[in-house]
Amino acid sequence: MSPAFWARLGGGLMFLDVALGAFAAHGLKARLTPEMLAVFETGARYQAYHALALLLLAAMRGPDKAGWCFAGGITLFSGSLYLLALTGERRFGMITPLGGLLFLAGWALFALKAA
Repeated sequence: MSPAFWARLGGGLMFLDVALGAFAAHGLKARLTPEMLAVFETGARYQAYHALALLLLAAMRGPDKAGWCFAGGITLFSGSLYLLALTGERRFGMITPLGGLLFLAGWALFALKAA
């Protein structure tokens, strides 16, 4: 993938993260328990970290495999936490570690290939 692809994906995910953060702060605060709001905020925080990592990959023309791991990690890790917080269905929490593994793989690939 081209650096422009990773820049667009990272920028789009950051846009979504800001929108989700505003949604949580203004629309969910009164509806979720403090525990579930914290779960949602954890998903948003890790989405932001890894969207920024995609922007860094774009700037560095870094490894594509790391980018795919970061994107997949956002989908599985953050996505499962959003679903858990919004639905209360604990089974979504079983998906979260898979996203965490993708984040770890992405950082390992980044460290090995980005030089």
